Amino acid sequence: MTAPETRSATPADLLPKRPRGRPRKTEGERDDGNRRQDLLAAAARLFRHQGFDATSTRDIAAAVGMHSGSPFYHFKSKSALLFAVVQEGMHAAMARQAQALQPPGLTDPPSAQMRRLIRAHFDTLLGPGNDFIPVMLYESRALTAAQRSALAQLQDDYEAAWTPVLQALHASGELQAPVKVSRLLILGALNWAVQWYDRQKGLSLDELTDAAMALFFARKR
Repeated sequence: MTAPETRSATPADLLPKRPRGRPRKTEGERDDGNRRQDLLAAAARLFRHQGFDATSTRDIAAAVGMHSGSPFYHFKSKSALLFAVVQEGMHAAMARQAQALQPPGLTDPPSAQMRRLIRAHFDTLLGPGNDFIPVMLYESRALTAAQRSALAQLQDDYEAAWTPVLQALHASGELQAPVKVSRLLILGALNWAVQWYDRQKGLSLDELTDAAMALFFARKR
């Protein structure tokens, strides 16, 4: 058997090997990959205060220190970003509401449960980081039909927790109006608080909750 023939190295052999697969991300790109929540918060704030139509993706990127095209790494379009904002708001609202009702008290009267529901709702609407739900209330017209349908399902899931409590209040005589209409009227009135609450200096969310309870429900005799 003869010895294998040796070959002199060529200039191409001396070049660094090109890595297979996708090129590694730069440090800035890796940082952008962890900025989805920053984008959602900035988009929610800008959509709320400037409106969806008047806010550009460039505005949103600048608000979090990104390049103008970076939001499209996370979201296909501005509409997709809006949908993510309202989804984020609804999931946070549902988690807060579930926490307010846990653990379910066996002897907890319906009025106490309703007070916790209203207080949690005001936290979602008016508490820290409260831009997501107002955007849903006033900018959802910019969503696609499919997105609005998915959002409606989330809203139905959220409101479903109110129905058994309202039914119990109706049975006890503390709620006089029909349950379904009452739910729509109560949530509509609570949601409108985002338009005027900031002008009511010194009014706490607990005081606002007490006022809502006194307005909508009769005291049990």
